[in-house]
Amino acid sequence: MDRLSGLDASFLYFETSSHLMHVCGLLILDPTTMPGEYRFSSFRDKLGSRMQSNAAFTRKLHNPFFNLDHPVWVEDDDFDIERHVRRIVIPAPGGRQELAEVCGDIAAQPLDRSRPLWEFWVIEGLADGQVAVMTKMHHATVDGVSGASLVSSLCSLEPDAPPMVAPDKSPPARRPRDRDIVLSGVIGIAKRPVRLAWLLPGTLGVLPDWIQRSRRGTAMPAPFTAPRTSFNGTVTGHRSIAFARLDLDQVKEVKNAFGSTVNDVVLTLCSGALRKYLDDRGELPDTSLVAMVPVSVHGKTKGGGTNMVSGMFSTLSSDIADPVQRLSAIAAQNLIAKSHHKALSASLLQDWAQFAAPNTFGLAVRLYSRLRLADRHPVVHNLVISNVPGPPMPIYFLGARIVGFYPFGPVFHGAGLNITVLSNDGHLDFGLIACRELAPDLWALADHLPIALDELVNAARAQQPAPKPKRTRPAKPA
Repeated sequence: MDRLSGLDASFLYFETSSHLMHVCGLLILDPTTMPGEYRFSSFRDKLGSRMQSNAAFTRKLHNPFFNLDHPVWVEDDDFDIERHVRRIVIPAPGGRQELAEVCGDIAAQPLDRSRPLWEFWVIEGLADGQVAVMTKMHHATVDGVSGASLVSSLCSLEPDAPPMVAPDKSPPARRPRDRDIVLSGVIGIAKRPVRLAWLLPGTLGVLPDWIQRSRRGTAMPAPFTAPRTSFNGTVTGHRSIAFARLDLDQVKEVKNAFGSTVNDVVLTLCSGALRKYLDDRGELPDTSLVAMVPVSVHGKTKGGGTNMVSGMFSTLSSDIADPVQRLSAIAAQNLIAKSHHKALSASLLQDWAQFAAPNTFGLAVRLYSRLRLADRHPVVHNLVISNVPGPPMPIYFLGARIVGFYPFGPVFHGAGLNITVLSNDGHLDFGLIACRELAPDLWALADHLPIALDELVNAARAQQPAPKPKRTRPAKPA
């Protein structure tokens, strides 16, 4: 029986019409590499044939009436690719603005829970003849790492090669009977007091340890200490989107010059862009912004489910004007945050999420939204910044080379901006998504990212010693 973990299920319970819990990805494809001419019908059919062999695309939720525990996954006996892969043509001139507007509208629509929780939108009409695919998958089914891997499983290393992941030819698991699901749920609920007693001793020490670390200066930022900005409030169901592509070699040049990590540089780029964005709007806080950075715990926890993720709070040092000093401060703070995060249990979030109750969580989120509590209490964190590893080499989606792979995570009440970064074939692809009412012009933020990188690259090259002039021997007399 494939029952959702508490963390997977919590993304279902937290979802409302304004608090959408799916993750998206925008693939920009070059169809000229495809064997044969691009046609939507054949593109969709070929995509469907690959998805049929992957249970992640053909499973759906099932929750019997008397089930007290989390729902289960079952095979969709009525799976139809045409319900999930759709076509849209963007209006002229078909530039990035028009593409982003369409993608924002797609991201603002909830998924149909009676079917497998994903959609692919094939977008035509781009000015340069390229084709885009907007993917949308519920967070109950994927996290950042598994979502990128799931899309990559449909891809190949050559235009006419089979997918990188071999199809699973094993027959689907037998659909469990409702009474077995209900009985298993009752047993699971009965075990929760024992789990709670096991969890409490380790969890009760988290707060005192955090306080002691703060006094020593070895703690990551505490929640509810972030300054308020215009994108820290109650979100609506409307979404705005923007994206940017940066050269990974330039990022590594900065990393090597200043002895930091790629993730340090990514956070510094986001910090620099946010600093300029907020300063232009006259709302740059005197204290630093705080980001929540998801941390993958794949292979570090025994918990089940799809979402294998924890999180740490990172200071963005946005109150420091000089980009090199900002990078140095972020790198130093990240070492502290990573050390603090390692001291916490990798499965802490997953363990406590097992106690998520659908009715209680759903009611709490709706009440929280209706009372606009995110506008009233101190800000937990300003935004989410996620860095996801992607393919280091060129890959092909149904034969079309991927020339852009921009990820978009969910936004939350109180943190209406999400920046997700994916490394892809020598580039870093930045996907920005926000509540439209809280951040209506995301391009103003996205366009500051390459400027922030140029500042760091120029600083890295300026500190390098000038090459010594070559000595030339005087010419011999004739």
